[in-house]
Amino acid sequence: MNIIDLAPGDPRLTADALPVLTELRPHLTPRLLEDVYATGHPQGLRFTALYDVAGRCVAVAGWRVLANTSAIRKLYVDDLVTAEAARSTGAGRELVAYLEDRARELDCRVLDLDSGTQRTDAHRFYLRERFSIRAFHFSKLLR
Repeated sequence: MNIIDLAPGDPRLTADALPVLTELRPHLTPRLLEDVYATGHPQGLRFTALYDVAGRCVAVAGWRVLANTSAIRKLYVDDLVTAEAARSTGAGRELVAYLEDRARELDCRVLDLDSGTQRTDAHRFYLRERFSIRAFHFSKLLR
């Protein structure tokens, strides 16, 4: 497997990563993803794609490094998606291991993510990967 960090404007972002991302974020379009990345990249947003041995993108992570008072410095994962056809192949585990390594390289104390309450299969995966449930996340829609 091959892991690649995708820069803004990289055509693989929409050609390869977007089909995987839309399994979790079906509202994304090529234009919207490009706009989000153009705005988010200066704020630290990065996308990393994992390709299988046949060269297919099978997992994608959107992530950033954040400083805050609770963790001091953490790598926060906005999106972590393994294509349905590639689940249970080790792709998700490999991408998480890569993110853990990046977090350590970037002097982060924590690898952190939120997961929708309905995503029970994802929760089983996160628990197997030794993530802990440490908080409730509250949200209020403003539109």
